[in-house]
Amino acid sequence: MLQSIFSLASLTNPCFFTASHPHRRIPNSCNRPLNRAGGIVIRSLPILRRYATVMAHPEVHVAHNWHSVPHLRIRGHRFIVPLDYSPGSSDSRNISIFAREVVAAGKEEQSLPYLLYLQGGPGYESPRPTESSGWLNKACEEYRVILLDQRGTGLSTPLSSSSLLQFKSADDLVEYVKHFRADNIVNDAEFVRVRLVPDAGTWTVLGQSFGGFCGVTYLSLAPQGLKQVLLTGGLPPIGDGCTADSVYRTCFQQVAHQNEKYYKRFPQDIEIVQEIVNYLAASEGGGVALPSGGLLTPRGLQTLGLSGLGSSSGFERLHYMLERAWDPIIVPGSPKRISYYFLNAFENWSGFDTNPLYALLHESIYCQAAASGWSAQKIRAEVESKFDAIQAAREGRPVLFTGEMIFPWMFNEINALTHFKEAANLLSEKKNWPKLYDVSVLNKNKVPVAAAVYYEDMFVNFKLSMETASQIAGIRLWITNEYMHSGLRDGGGQVLDHLFGMLNGKKPLF
Repeated sequence: MLQSIFSLASLTNPCFFTASHPHRRIPNSCNRPLNRAGGIVIRSLPILRRYATVMAHPEVHVAHNWHSVPHLRIRGHRFIVPLDYSPGSSDSRNISIFAREVVAAGKEEQSLPYLLYLQGGPGYESPRPTESSGWLNKACEEYRVILLDQRGTGLSTPLSSSSLLQFKSADDLVEYVKHFRADNIVNDAEFVRVRLVPDAGTWTVLGQSFGGFCGVTYLSLAPQGLKQVLLTGGLPPIGDGCTADSVYRTCFQQVAHQNEKYYKRFPQDIEIVQEIVNYLAASEGGGVALPSGGLLTPRGLQTLGLSGLGSSSGFERLHYMLERAWDPIIVPGSPKRISYYFLNAFENWSGFDTNPLYALLHESIYCQAAASGWSAQKIRAEVESKFDAIQAAREGRPVLFTGEMIFPWMFNEINALTHFKEAANLLSEKKNWPKLYDVSVLNKNKVPVAAAVYYEDMFVNFKLSMETASQIAGIRLWITNEYMHSGLRDGGGQVLDHLFGMLNGKKPLF
């Protein structure tokens, strides 16, 4: 079991708990100094683990001291929450949830509305602000922003390739990580909201990509906590069963289109990629050893498309990486070999070692009461003649990169994932996933919702997004080809400003 940052004994210490509204001045009711995390300790009730009881009683909440970055004031909050919120569950385990409160400098004591930011993923933590810029700068003009590290990420009981090794069996690991999907992320958000927002008021939610998926789950399961919802590249497929097959069929089509655009931009890379594929295929074992001990194979090389093809600067980053693929021949007669620079860059491209939940839970985000069955691999087989890297290189055709897809062989070739192969297989076979969306609730939605839908989004398909939008009552859509999936990051405050304008009347219906 992964222990939370607090000992279990501390959960019954009546002086360990802190104020629900830390931006207000509260006396130290236990007559003790600040605790190690910088929070004022006050009396509270012993921990109660079921959701209905949790919502009625304050529990562990530690507020840190404020600190500054240019033009922002920031403080952290830690909460102890149940691993499993299911009513009647006998699971008594708890995890730590971390959220970062961000305000414009000088506004710490002002009464501001709250905005919760939900990061893309699954399995990635919220941004770490170093200055006031981009969408965060825009949001902080009017809001108190809460950057939530979703469970299993950042400082929220992080599940890394090292911490997951604490589990003694694949079954134990699966039993644990099955609780780290959007439904429980929403439960955590509600837990935080009623303790952080004054008078347990509502807040605005901004969801990017998978964070938008969580936003739609929020609309389905707990709309009472929402003032309004903003979605950027984050309208999920909401059909019953597992929608992964339809997701990957559309994804492979869009990925092929992105490959075509990439090679038009950098036609010189066609030959470079072909040479790398031929070199890897001819190497002993079908690939080249990576610095961490994994293996770079032709199909592994193709996964560079995940980050390289779908964001505004991805083409350039991929091209510059390919420029350094080969070591120079300094001594005449030396053999040609792939450079350490390239191999190291490949390993740093995805972050599977620090954020393995992305690989473990990726297909499960599309599942409701049905198994994914390694959907991406299955759908790839339907288009393998187009995506077979070795065949393409031998025939002189451009080698196509793949996109946001997790394949079972990754758990053989990526060293950080090899320990979790059995667990990944069990997760792919799991059928009894809880529901993430309630279409009947979405059809009757009363919460104001605005969504940016990117026409050429490689990660969240345009057509599937429109199908989902048709099921959310009252949603307003901004359909644009000005941005890729990373529009919220790339557009500074413009994307957020546009969405706010759709909800506050500055951009009226027409």
